[in-house]
Amino acid sequence: MKKKLSYLFATLLAVFLCFQNANAQHRKGVHTVNNHNNQVGKWVNLGTTHANHTADHDRINVPGPYDYYRKLKFKVRDSPLNIHRMIVTYDGGDAPEKIETRFSIPKNGESRVIDLRGGKRKLRSIEFWYDTKGILNGKADVTVYGLR
Repeated sequence: MKKKLSYLFATLLAVFLCFQNANAQHRKGVHTVNNHNNQVGKWVNLGTTHANHTADHDRINVPGPYDYYRKLKFKVRDSPLNIHRMIVTYDGGDAPEKIETRFSIPKNGESRVIDLRGGKRKLRSIEFWYDTKGILNGKADVTVYGLR
């Protein structure tokens, strides 16, 4: 009887610890995904800005220490957004990467995945030029995610 109770207690403890670990990762803005080529990666929230019709570009500075990322994507809330181009600045003195994007992101939607030049790179900042779709749509919350 003691053996069964010990086994049950150990199983419940293991399940509880797994749940706590998964919950902690969710709170930090880290999400595990399987890519189309079955590589496992983590989408990390790099920052959020508030785009409105009076501005035409914003910059998100990635907090240090700088991690390696392979891909980027944008998520937009509250209003649609057109992103025309972006400049990604890397750590280590490499030349900034200019990316012509020209994509429209619907309200509460996300962009396509953007591959970074040279595979994994340490990011310092992402600057992007945009326009909002009309004055009546208000501000859009724009969040940039990086895939490790």
